[in-house]
Amino acid sequence: MRMKMWKFPVAAFVILLFAAWYAFRPEGLFIDRRVQEELPTAMGGASLQSVASGSFHSVIHPTQGTATIYQTGNSSRVLRLTNFKTTNGPNVHVYMVAADDAKDNASVRRSGFIDLGPIKGNVGDQNYTFGPEVDLSKYRAVSVWCKRFSLNFGVAPLKPDYVVPQN
Repeated sequence: MRMKMWKFPVAAFVILLFAAWYAFRPEGLFIDRRVQEELPTAMGGASLQSVASGSFHSVIHPTQGTATIYQTGNSSRVLRLTNFKTTNGPNVHVYMVAADDAKDNASVRRSGFIDLGPIKGNVGDQNYTFGPEVDLSKYRAVSVWCKRFSLNFGVAPLKPDYVVPQN
């Protein structure tokens, strides 16, 4: 009888260990998902016009690279992340945040955001398309957000790109 009593605690420990592994997926911290998308072209092969850009800074995890918003010929926009790198994680998304910057987790939730979708990779150049209904005077930062743990990995405050008039 005494020999069978150890089976329940061992089984409970194994189940708890599996649940913790599933929730945190620690191997993802060491495995990079690389992506290398080309910059799309505007209609008729014309180049896209850069309207805003900014550099990422780290919040919870090391994050680097540049976020640039391009205007296409048909009024849609493309958010392009270049030289991008952050920590891999579960359920990480790209958010447009209604703030000048988001230096913590609470500022993203408090300011409001638009979810552009799951991150395509934690390393490399990638594109996210969104429409003209997104007001760039309101949504002035890009956040890399872990939905599972409500964590702001890093953020890029956006500044308008001004075109110098031709003489």
